Amino acid sequence: MTHLGDIVYVIWVHSSTISLYNTDTFSALDVINVDGMDNPCDIVVCRDDRQLYIADKIHAIWQVSVDDHTSVKWLSTTSDALSLTSRRLLVTSQWSFTLHLYGTPDGQLLHAVELPMYVNFLYHSVETTHGSFLVSHRGTSESESLEAVSFVKCFLVM
Repeated sequence: MTHLGDIVYVIWVHSSTISLYNTDTFSALDVINVDGMDNPCDIVVCRDDRQLYIADKIHAIWQVSVDDHTSVKWLSTTSDALSLTSRRLLVTSQWSFTLHLYGTPDGQLLHAVELPMYVNFLYHSVETTHGSFLVSHRGTSESESLEAVSFVKCFLVM
């Protein structure tokens, strides 16, 4: 779930809908149907361009307008977790060893961040205000079964 202003946007597993609720009363407001979306697993909102970005586990990342509820298959890529920082969408895929950073709303790949070889499963990642990343993962240099949060330093040229 994510929120913008006084509206909470909620996705449901194996559903093509986004439910909207009022943050004060928790009352249902509306439902957005995203034709073609079938397995959403994460949702973020860009306050600058008023767009929702939804990770559809295997197929795509969807872009949905909070204003007119139009939707488009924004990127054809696998993704499990999303985070957004100032019009930059960070895409995390569980079995990938690379983080992908895209510009919004155009979907241009800005940077691919390679992770250390000992990382064997990704949970989530966020970009810091300094252009580096915090990554939650399984696999460390000591043990492939340990879980950790790592700081990945990366100098992005933009």
